[in-house]
Amino acid sequence: MKSKKNLIEQLKSLPYFNKATFCQLGNSYGLENSTMDTYISRYLKSKEIIQLKKGLYVSGDFLNKNKSDVSYSFYLANILRGPSYVSSWTALQYYGLTTESIYGVTSMTQKVTRKYETKAGNFSYQSIQKELFADFSLIKDKFDFFIASPSKALFDLLYSRTKQFRGITFEMIDPMVEDLRIDIDEMNKEEREKFYQMIKKYLKHE
Repeated sequence: MKSKKNLIEQLKSLPYFNKATFCQLGNSYGLENSTMDTYISRYLKSKEIIQLKKGLYVSGDFLNKNKSDVSYSFYLANILRGPSYVSSWTALQYYGLTTESIYGVTSMTQKVTRKYETKAGNFSYQSIQKELFADFSLIKDKFDFFIASPSKALFDLLYSRTKQFRGITFEMIDPMVEDLRIDIDEMNKEEREKFYQMIKKYLKHE
């Protein structure tokens, strides 16, 4: 019983873990690999651990302590489906460029589009072309995370909403941004110029 308690205490310090980590820690307390699935099932039932997706977990204690921390949500978004970076509405809200109420975290990935509904929040992933998987950076916070620049976040939002700018001309961009209630005037001049350059380059390429 002591070993099980020690195992849970160890798990409480981890922002997430997989079955391999669980087994490794269990082994250090003399627990057999063959019984690990049983332990995981018991811990899930008692809510001492929470499943984020198949094979990925976090302790209930750690989640309760950090769930309201934006940096933890963004960090998890990077982990749940990687490589990816936070973008679109979520990043625009982070930069204070929209007053819309945003629920869940939206990210861009080179993988197929997918959604995860978890106890830690809802995470959606939009697929983007390999050559457009760029213009994001690592933010150092309590939990580090990758997030799009303001210009790229807006580009990604329009890219997803218009199905890769299908049937869109450059003249249609400003009215679209206005309709979405994005406060582009709050974006600094350099970022605004980068945004329009991205659009022009992509439309010309298309």
